[in-house]
Amino acid sequence: MQIPDVPPQLLAALVEAAAGQRLALVGGVVRDLLLHRHHQDPWRGLPDLDLVVEGSAAAMVARLSASLQQHIPALKAVRERHHGDYGTVAVELTLPDALGGVWLLDVASARQELYPVAANNPIVSSGSLMQDLARRDFSVNAMALILDATGLNGRLCDPHGGQADLARRQLRFLHDHSLRDDPTRLVRAARYCARLGFTLAPEALPQVQATLLAWPWMWRPGDAPASAPPALSTRLRMEFELLLVREPWCEALKALHRWGGMVLLDAGLQGRSDWLGRLRWARRFGLSRLTALVANAQDPLALAERLQLPRVQQLGLQQMLRLQTRLQGLPPLSPSAWCELLEAPGCSPQAVALAVVRGVQPRRALWRWWARWRHLHSPLTGRQLMALEGLSPGPALGQRLRELRAERLDQLG
Repeated sequence: MQIPDVPPQLLAALVEAAAGQRLALVGGVVRDLLLHRHHQDPWRGLPDLDLVVEGSAAAMVARLSASLQQHIPALKAVRERHHGDYGTVAVELTLPDALGGVWLLDVASARQELYPVAANNPIVSSGSLMQDLARRDFSVNAMALILDATGLNGRLCDPHGGQADLARRQLRFLHDHSLRDDPTRLVRAARYCARLGFTLAPEALPQVQATLLAWPWMWRPGDAPASAPPALSTRLRMEFELLLVREPWCEALKALHRWGGMVLLDAGLQGRSDWLGRLRWARRFGLSRLTALVANAQDPLALAERLQLPRVQQLGLQQMLRLQTRLQGLPPLSPSAWCELLEAPGCSPQAVALAVVRGVQPRRALWRWWARWRHLHSPLTGRQLMALEGLSPGPALGQRLRELRAERLDQLG
């Protein structure tokens, strides 16, 4: 099977750098190529190339520059970054524009993985290409194109029936413990279903139900967030970031909610669906969708800490909850009084935006402050007041500016 878009010189250089060890393209590029060739899906392009070599990825990459110089004399640059625990190397190649410019490669040593503790990081050891494919998430992602000696063609390797599942447009886990080993695979399934128009295979649903029925496990609300295993903290955050930024996120979240998978984040999110509409406000406020989603959880701070959200986002959530408490039982206020409340120290615009997204009441007043009131200023500047009223710079001038602004706010509403 020929591989579109990839310069033959690049493939030939990669095979040469493998030095006789079996080298294969794996993952999404193989899936998308087959969908395009046999099922009339649009070609989605090649943002990067995932390669597996039966041997040392680091040693192969060390030989790659010399091979590239032979096959592509106009090569401009090679940059690499090693990830030691998993034997992978990320490579950025700058080729001539005629050969596609910048190429991103992920070169991995073939490996096998063992999950002695569910949802934790696996124990990794070297393995064969077949063992490497067996550790993956779905059958449609467990296919490989083995590159031949020239690098011009790939021979398809499909040990888990991925082609048949592509034809059915289904996602099927590779084994009975796939989801227990790594629950974030369910979030990935929602991403693929939304992007590719797939569904979960019928035999996958009992595994989903059994895994989620056993929830919570390994980490329970109330435990220290640092005790959460990676699949329920850092990896979960990364999968949700990809879902909410790169995918048709609304459809993906609907699928995840339908399967019961929102419980991986928070039981409150699974128990209702009104947060879905609230997420559409996130873009208006300049919020990340993940932060907006966390704001709708039962305990936003615990979830934010478990997912290790950036400190500034955690601070905004803290301020939002304090604001929610202050607003309980509050009598009706004038626009100027709202501004005094919402512009006080310890209450940021981000906190107000998160409160609107969370559905904190009175929502209309919070929205009007965000959209209008906070942008209104005194009709006179400090310089004009000094000329008209004889005021000098200082506290009195500041107080007069605030009074004039308050009058304007209450007049215009």
